Amino acid sequence: MKYSFLTIEGNIGAGKTTLANLLSKHFNSRLILEEFAENPFLPKFYQNPDQYAFPLELFFMAERYKQLKEMLQTNDMFLKTTVSDYLFTKCLLFAKVNLREEEFRLYQKLFDIINPQIIQPDILIYLHSPVSKLQENIKKRNRSYEQLIPNDYLFNLQETYTQYIKQHNIKTLFVDASNADFIGNENHLKVILDALEKDYENGQHYLTLP
Repeated sequence: MKYSFLTIEGNIGAGKTTLANLLSKHFNSRLILEEFAENPFLPKFYQNPDQYAFPLELFFMAERYKQLKEMLQTNDMFLKTTVSDYLFTKCLLFAKVNLREEEFRLYQKLFDIINPQIIQPDILIYLHSPVSKLQENIKKRNRSYEQLIPNDYLFNLQETYTQYIKQHNIKTLFVDASNADFIGNENHLKVILDALEKDYENGQHYLTLP
């Protein structure tokens, strides 16, 4: 594998964790999965976003920072590759959607202090799915607090992600995951594995699943 640290990103329900698990198993790599269930503010946020958005995002940023720092600073001679199902910049992108302007300015100051301490991935895999597909996946995994996520919220996140990727010169495999089935269709996973054998310049490189 050409990349020692790769990250998978995408909207809620895009299939990040599924693909991260499969790639980690294939490459026998270290796996970093977001521990979203540990955030006590998450169910409360979906019930009352205005009240709980700020503590929600602060908790996520602290936990992601702690997790990435600990795992990426621990050398393992048997595991040369690391796969993560989130980008640390996700903190800022979700905060931009969820926080009021004054809160976001404060949050961004904290983020700007922390972010330089985080190792950035060698390559980003971004899974892009239409909102209808995201909602279908959200219903399938059946987390109670996610079932009433409005389409507008998912659309806003989608736009925030894609704008960030286009504005920053990140080496990105931009995957059309409209019909993605990485577990049931081995050809879908093969497209990703084949792509990871190549060298890329910075910027977006588009992949379509068969």
